[in-house]
Amino acid sequence: MNLASLDLNLLVALHALLEERNVTRAGHRIGLSQPATSAALGRLRRHFNDELLVRQGNAYELTPLGAALRERSAGAYRMLDQLFTARMEFDPATEEREFALYASDYAVAVFGADLSRELSEVAPGVQVRFMNIAAGLVEQPEAILTGADGVLMPHGIISGVNALDLYDDAWVCLVSADHPEIGDALTLADLARLPWVSYQRLYDAPVARQIAMLGLEPHVEASAASFVLLPDLVVGTRRVTLIQRRLADRLADRSRFRVLPCPFEAVPVKEALWWHPIHAQDAAHAWLRETAVRVASRLPALPEPA
Repeated sequence: MNLASLDLNLLVALHALLEERNVTRAGHRIGLSQPATSAALGRLRRHFNDELLVRQGNAYELTPLGAALRERSAGAYRMLDQLFTARMEFDPATEEREFALYASDYAVAVFGADLSRELSEVAPGVQVRFMNIAAGLVEQPEAILTGADGVLMPHGIISGVNALDLYDDAWVCLVSADHPEIGDALTLADLARLPWVSYQRLYDAPVARQIAMLGLEPHVEASAASFVLLPDLVVGTRRVTLIQRRLADRLADRSRFRVLPCPFEAVPVKEALWWHPIHAQDAAHAWLRETAVRVASRLPALPEPA
């Protein structure tokens, strides 16, 4: 199919139909009448040779192809929107814009909250939306990042897209304050015999690969999709976990756990902002990158290990 022969307005209709799963609501969303939206759905069905939406009782459900196209259409829609709305100038004091960033709860707690406060002070019309890390980002970062302004993630996990370094961090170990077997220090033998709490995607982190290279095979008793929750899963148990130092310093009620140095030279955390090349020349995105660097420069120096 020749792209030049396609009506790109169909992308707008496809995105709305797959998101709304309703012809009337989709038409209202994009400013088309119900007959015009139904006609667009008919053209899309002929193009894909698939129903895309099928009636199930009083509602519509996506076909397998429709479900597969939903995320792709959202990314393509956002990419084209950013392409055709890109400007050579951006005035943060007067412009309205939403930036969407993928980020872990660690990145939001340590950096994202400060970034959002900075945006509210200098750009009242600008919003930032933090999203959970998308499935497939590690395997296909360029494809996933077409649907966002970027991702906050350390080096060593993704590659192939633009990156801007923000700040450094370090890994430390966390144990319960009343741990019955650990004193002021941990050893590699302790890490080998104690049960662990892990971040569910810790295998993406270079430090996890480093642990495997040391010959350690942690026995994981509990895991969570949140770095902030790891301490709660450690307190009152024999467990140990790895956590970023900056996050450990921000946790409430420090009396419940102890922060200990890793008993090996853990690879440092080098947090960066990664983005799709399509944003490179956009003035608004360039301003966002400059603001991110300025906010990161204000973070306190990394504390010495406890």
